[in-house]
Amino acid sequence: MPATVLEAMNEFFREVDEEYRRDRIANFWRRYSALVVGLLMLIVVGVGGWRYWQYAERTKAESAAAQYQDAVALASGGDGEAAQKSLETLARSGPEGYRILAQFRLAAERARNSAEEGAAAFDALANNAALSPNLQDLARLRAAILRLDAAPDQALPALERLVTPSGVYRHSAREMLGLAALRRGDFELAGKWFDQIAADRETPANLRSRLEIYAGLTAGGPVQITQ
Repeated sequence: MPATVLEAMNEFFREVDEEYRRDRIANFWRRYSALVVGLLMLIVVGVGGWRYWQYAERTKAESAAAQYQDAVALASGGDGEAAQKSLETLARSGPEGYRILAQFRLAAERARNSAEEGAAAFDALANNAALSPNLQDLARLRAAILRLDAAPDQALPALERLVTPSGVYRHSAREMLGLAALRRGDFELAGKWFDQIAADRETPANLRSRLEIYAGLTAGGPVQITQ
């Protein structure tokens, strides 16, 4: 068959194939154009809604940050009552992160007026199942430290519960337990807690630097005062 005839036939089949595809596309569009347009509109609306939600969340976070900084400034300036009111509002209705931050700061502000009132506020946070375990343990630590002087029978067991091999606040808890033992004159128990701090490879450098002082106090034993 001559090449020109073959070329003509190939061209004819290409045109037929293209016409067939155009007809299929046209039929598809006639049947599903409303659905395609609807889906495209949903995508556009969804993207727009997501962008607006991001903007609204960012605006709320910026407003909460400003409110928190204002409360801290009020507290630093001596206006504790105004600071507490601002923190209470943020603790109730702020974005999650700032709401939790405000709750912890509010407990600390209450501790300025009364150690037990502050400890009770930290107790409430420690018992809040909505918080992460690490934040609950932080609240337990703060409550125990506030009670070390007035209620050691409550504070010491709470600190001991934080001293677990993987406890995030085990270092601070051991230090507080060691210092409490020193204050009571129990040098053997104090040495035990300070030895645990020294043996822990993850002990923070700043705490490890204080061990020499603690070791000297423990080794010195009771000081005999003579006249």
